[in-house]
Amino acid sequence: MRLTTKGRFAVTAMVDLGMRHGTGPVTLAEISGRQRISLSYLEQLFAQLRRQALVKSVRGPGGGYHLGRHASTISVAEVIAAVNEDTDTTRCRGAGDCQEGETCLTHHLWMDLSDQVRDFLQSISLGDLVKRQDIRRVSQKQQRKSKGLDRKSDQIPTSNL
Repeated sequence: MRLTTKGRFAVTAMVDLGMRHGTGPVTLAEISGRQRISLSYLEQLFAQLRRQALVKSVRGPGGGYHLGRHASTISVAEVIAAVNEDTDTTRCRGAGDCQEGETCLTHHLWMDLSDQVRDFLQSISLGDLVKRQDIRRVSQKQQRKSKGLDRKSDQIPTSNL
């Protein structure tokens, strides 16, 4: 299994959005600046996330995005699946036809690993990540760097905890 850039960027953008819950809509340009993800790529990802109701958009001046549900109810696995990523570790994509149309010796091992990875990512919510102090410190540093703000004006709201 190899999580591609698409899945990683989707999770990163959603955590960024979750960190700013309660501060109003967040623009993709803001996320792009903080996370160094191209704006056009974020637009594609957010179209997929919106179709799965993981984000909601606000149009017009002052518009942007906010989470479609509370961060504690959105799992990392759900975000990855929303952008059509897969956590399957088998070569046969779970079909069992890995070796000349038959199940290979290690097929069930890789299926079990896929289940473990999926269960692990399902057990972690965006809310869990937003609460982590190490992630909060990184987010605050990114905010300061992207906006050139001083420390006092750059606090992540504690209502996210």
